[in-house]
Amino acid sequence: MTDAYRTVAGPAEASFEVRGSEFIGYVDRANTVEKAEAFIDRIEERHPDATHNVPAYRVPAGGDSGGANTMLREYSSDDGEPSGSSGKPALNVLVQQEIRNVVAVVTRYYGGTNLGVGGLARAYSRGVKEAVEAAGTVEEVPHETFSVTVAYDDSGSVRGLLESADVSFDAAYEADVSFDVRVPVEEGAELRDRLRSATSGRADIE
Repeated sequence: MTDAYRTVAGPAEASFEVRGSEFIGYVDRANTVEKAEAFIDRIEERHPDATHNVPAYRVPAGGDSGGANTMLREYSSDDGEPSGSSGKPALNVLVQQEIRNVVAVVTRYYGGTNLGVGGLARAYSRGVKEAVEAAGTVEEVPHETFSVTVAYDDSGSVRGLLESADVSFDAAYEADVSFDVRVPVEEGAELRDRLRSATSGRADIE
């Protein structure tokens, strides 16, 4: 499929030491800028006493429905390190390996010895590279999300259809029953048609 793309298989981390400084690289999936920023915040909260927490991410500008050709938002920051010594080398690893829908943070605890711009660039790129290796990469297809709301009488049919379609969903049972569905983009339209048919048009799909 032409819209398939590479991303990390899941969260991972890797740590190492360079001339007394400890580096910890973290990576995880992120389908939106908001999810990437939330991951960065979590790492900063985990290491509030770190000398630097250097972030980088590549996520779809328009959310998780984008395929391989979707415009990407690429971001990195040196977080107080010398300009160009850390954020850009971290981001470059993701670019060179053609990994997207991904966020990385490399945490540094200063060990008393200056590494110079070249040494920092090598250390920060290594932090991302080793975290990616620890996570492993997978080929993904773009997904979309939509919600289905039905009366209780139709909820069994809808749940059975979603389970047989082997898509991921969350169900909320309140006055009506709502299903939040995540499905590969190329299968979405057909699944919505099947849901309408199964409920004789009674399903409210958004």
